[in-house]
Amino acid sequence: MSGAADSLPDDIDALKAALLAERKARRALQAQAMAAEAMIAHLKLQIALHKRDRYDSSAERGRKILNQLEMQLEDLETDVAEAEARAMSPQPEGSAVRSFTRARPVRGPLPAHLPRERVVLPSPTACPCCGGRLAKLGETITETLEVIPRRWKVIQTVREKFSCRACEAITQPPAPFHPIARGRAGANLLAAVVYGKFAEHQPLNRQSEGFAREGIALGVSTLADWLGACTAALSPLVAVIRAHVLAGERLHGDDITVPVLASPKTVTGRLWAYVRDDRPFGGGAAPAVIFAYSRDRGGTHPCRHLAGYAGILQADAYARFNDLYEPARKPGPIKEAACWAHGRRKLFVLADIAKAPLAVEAVRRIDVIFAIERDLNGLPAAKRLAARQVRVAPLIASLEGWMRGERSRLSHHADVAKAMDYMLKRWVAFTRFLEDGRICLTNNAAERELRGVALGRRAWLFAGSDRGGERAAAMYSLIATAKLNGVDPRAWLADVLARIADHPASRLHELLPWHWSSPSEGRSLAA
Repeated sequence: MSGAADSLPDDIDALKAALLAERKARRALQAQAMAAEAMIAHLKLQIALHKRDRYDSSAERGRKILNQLEMQLEDLETDVAEAEARAMSPQPEGSAVRSFTRARPVRGPLPAHLPRERVVLPSPTACPCCGGRLAKLGETITETLEVIPRRWKVIQTVREKFSCRACEAITQPPAPFHPIARGRAGANLLAAVVYGKFAEHQPLNRQSEGFAREGIALGVSTLADWLGACTAALSPLVAVIRAHVLAGERLHGDDITVPVLASPKTVTGRLWAYVRDDRPFGGGAAPAVIFAYSRDRGGTHPCRHLAGYAGILQADAYARFNDLYEPARKPGPIKEAACWAHGRRKLFVLADIAKAPLAVEAVRRIDVIFAIERDLNGLPAAKRLAARQVRVAPLIASLEGWMRGERSRLSHHADVAKAMDYMLKRWVAFTRFLEDGRICLTNNAAERELRGVALGRRAWLFAGSDRGGERAAAMYSLIATAKLNGVDPRAWLADVLARIADHPASRLHELLPWHWSSPSEGRSLAA
């Protein structure tokens, strides 16, 4: 200790500089520690995500854990950035701090389609060393992503009026079509309101408050009028999408609860989703989804929704679907295809929480089947079926024999027995995918489309009425179908609203998302 004390300088300024340098070094070490902690959290998150992808868990517990890990990682990375900024702050002259770097992912270039604004910094007119003449060698460009706040404008459509000098007839161009009759809202504004309510889950009162902060007074009643008019204008397109979905050879079906405001209390309505997606078996038809609303979960609703359908329905084991599978049904029985994700989920919960050995073994066997199916995804139906007969069918037969043997030794009250019964009692529906290459292993396509509704319920809490539920179903159908086809829903809605008023009814198919290209793409192709 005495040697360390003797080595300290006697000068106060030097002591201050040494103290500042020591503090700076300590901050640098803290930043390094935070970076390591953030890396650990990042790796934990990646491990959790990989486990979730592998075991296909959709349990609420798993989602909560992932959300917690993501929030923890976000805070840690923010702490690291703050610590680095403090560590890299200007240092007093003469102090030295060991530098360090934190590994970051390689940043790609900013999107090429964005407009570029050149800001040229002033350059010297003469050499700062000798005053000589300068010659340009090149330039270094640093790009920064920036956003421009939303801008409002009023478009004035002028129709000049002329009078004939000979016959005094008056000539004037016809009035243009508006998205809303006698309305003052442009197509882009209407699309923003529709998209904000049904895609970003912002009720009209919150949108009205946001517009007011930007200096635009748009009351809730005005926005509601616009929304109702847009629903009416777009209803023919919803009907075309519904016809396209019901023309599919196989559909995914599922439903979700929707609280509906009713007197004297809210009731639990339902949103039903029917998805046509032929891509897993190499089909060329465009994917689409249609939503339907009902006030309850009665079996009459799916019968009404699929009244003219006689193909394959992939859904969960909801008993009210059973009427669709009756042999005497007109125009014919629908073939039932069960969802392996639902069957696996019941076993996975027991394997994950209770560590039940039989559940663990069942999940292991099912996961092998899932892994093979991922390799077969996208193949034509015939090739898919042939590969299943060779690679999957023996595993299914082995799984059935094992499950029935183990089930016979279990009590009827055992949780594992109940999970096995869910599959064994519906084994024909669960194994129908071995007879038809068009059938998928799971019903995840429908569950994915309902996920947005589940997220939105936290924002809008409940539908205002049964009519509001029907309107939401129509708008969800349009927005979800656009997303399925890789189309920006807001840009598509804006273009459709601008054109549909004078668009021939016989050519409505031209406005469908899979036939649509953005106006900017059209201009670039024309050029």
